[in-house]
Amino acid sequence: MSKPIILTGDRPTGKLHLGHYVGSLKNRVLLQNEEKYDMFVFLADQQALTDHARESAAIKESIGNVALDYLSVGLNPTKSTIFIQSQIPELAELTMYYMNLVSLARLERNPTVKTEIAQKGFGESIPTGFLVYPISQAADITAFKANFVPVGNDQKPMIEQTREIARSFNHTYNCEVLVEPEGIYPENEKAGRLPGLDGNAKMSKSLGNGIYLSDDAETVRKKVMSMYTDPNHIRVEDPGQIEGNMVFHYLDIFGTESDKDEIEAMKEHYQRGGLGDVKTKRYLLDILERELAPIRERRLEYAKDMGEVFRMLEEGSQKARQVAAQTLSEVKSAMGINYF
Repeated sequence: MSKPIILTGDRPTGKLHLGHYVGSLKNRVLLQNEEKYDMFVFLADQQALTDHARESAAIKESIGNVALDYLSVGLNPTKSTIFIQSQIPELAELTMYYMNLVSLARLERNPTVKTEIAQKGFGESIPTGFLVYPISQAADITAFKANFVPVGNDQKPMIEQTREIARSFNHTYNCEVLVEPEGIYPENEKAGRLPGLDGNAKMSKSLGNGIYLSDDAETVRKKVMSMYTDPNHIRVEDPGQIEGNMVFHYLDIFGTESDKDEIEAMKEHYQRGGLGDVKTKRYLLDILERELAPIRERRLEYAKDMGEVFRMLEEGSQKARQVAAQTLSEVKSAMGINYF
């Protein structure tokens, strides 16, 4: 009996930060190492081009960087199939067939797409590729007959749209070719979300408020020392607020069980006064470096041979293409368009 399939990935538009690490990368490594799933991890460069069409060179650079991030956190190409979306032409062909099963009005009602269009400020100049990327995403998922797709809660509409397309295809062509995927969601809204260093609800490249897996130790130190704490905690002897204080928020996330007592003691001391921000930030820096230093070292080692990194991606893409080609063949047979 075949293993359940997991599909997951990222848009390669820059290096990955701690938000990605906490929100998805650590979980992917855990799922990979359970060895009861077949996992496909892809770099969604075609999706990235929907709103970065004039930045293809930057996306190519990002593919290398994200691949390094994957390898450095422990994704293993012998256990997970890591591939590049654009190298699987079958995905584009599946997208074309699925487009005939989805109305323009349905795409425009997709809450996730509506939110992203507003955030990006497209106005009346929405790239067609961006509007239809939920269909492309459905092709990505169904091509590998993924049973599970780990995503944030904001992506629920995307999973539902994929399920609708799979149902519509199977009903239209009286077959059971496509699998309706299940989303794997965080247990609560806040799980997997790491606020930015500035206290913003989201860590992001555009806001410049993140720590990247590729940051060197000095860069991490500078960023930690600039973190948002309690603006009213002016003097060391002043009582400080824990709520909304990014240092303590990060300590709760990155501290291990053995750190718990020390962190709780620091919270109490900070709240009654007598504990300065510099000391709490230095403690956080030690904890982050414990996590990041091995990742950074592995990344530097892999970066010495980018040719080998891209060979790994090529091999993964070849393997992924074989799987997608089989699904495409079944799709065309069901549609009755395998003419030769």
